[in-house]
Amino acid sequence: MSVYQLKDIDHYYGDKQVLSIENVTIPAASITGLVGPNGSGKSTLLKLLAFLEEATYGAILFNGQKVVPLSDKVRFKVTLLAQEPYLMRRSVFDNVAYGLKIRRDTKNLKARVGEALAQVGLDPQSFSRRKWSALSGGETQRVALAARLILKPEVLLLDEPTASVDSHSARLIKQASLKAREEWGTTLVVATHDWQWLYETCDTVLHLLHGRLFKGGLGCTVYGPWRIGQRDLLQKELEDGQVLVVPRPEEGKEMAVINPSKLKITLPGRDPLLKWNIDTLYGIVTRLFLERNGDTVQTAIKVAELVITIRLQRDKVEKLKLSPGQKVSIAYDPRDIEWF
Repeated sequence: MSVYQLKDIDHYYGDKQVLSIENVTIPAASITGLVGPNGSGKSTLLKLLAFLEEATYGAILFNGQKVVPLSDKVRFKVTLLAQEPYLMRRSVFDNVAYGLKIRRDTKNLKARVGEALAQVGLDPQSFSRRKWSALSGGETQRVALAARLILKPEVLLLDEPTASVDSHSARLIKQASLKAREEWGTTLVVATHDWQWLYETCDTVLHLLHGRLFKGGLGCTVYGPWRIGQRDLLQKELEDGQVLVVPRPEEGKEMAVINPSKLKITLPGRDPLLKWNIDTLYGIVTRLFLERNGDTVQTAIKVAELVITIRLQRDKVEKLKLSPGQKVSIAYDPRDIEWF
């Protein structure tokens, strides 16, 4: 059962395209991670999933149905916790209880507010009557999360929920979010730079770069200067003297992106027989992280000044006996490199 189906999404702010996503399905009661650099489109995607905005083109189905922004069909089922949450100029109790009051669901309100505060590690006796202005950054984030958890949402969207809080608050935010999935079957979609949280808890991790999804890993961006090389291709000399070969761009495009799903990783000396259109770079493994599914490993490889993060099958990693500090070769077809 899918809670979300994204179909041919193209989203613009004015003339600028910020998202281009073909097809994505998010299963119910799953945990999906969003990773990518600032400006990659993570927050915009979360706003679309929260039905705060409508995609310029394409459709987002919720439980199989098309939903318009701010529809009553999703108003209390889907909730978004922003990186910098907004609290009303009211007490903690009134902030947490607000959603239930709007829903006219006020039975046992005091007990339910206390339960929600306790779930995020805040003592109801100490915090219920505290003013919004008397909270630290971590406490503010936890109160905002409690205000969403009290609704027992079907979907909880989290935008960098631990980016600007203390480690204690970060741990409690993670625990409370995971508990919602365990107890109520809440679907979680989390945008974060916390790699450990992503790969220890997420069922799926989606990599975004300039509004595009790279399912095989995190796309690596490369800027010029470029020089004209052989085969009517462009070349960039990296800091260690290696040369990256790319196709010529269309007019107006300035940034080349290496798609990790198109790369072939081997050990030096076991390089594949090079065809006319295949080139090779050499790099060093800097990080290995086993994903929650137990079958794939996020592998970060540093090539001169570039860092390429690629998803490899676990048996491939074990066969190559990869470990941090190991040198590897990366075979690629220049025609697979895209321009933006």
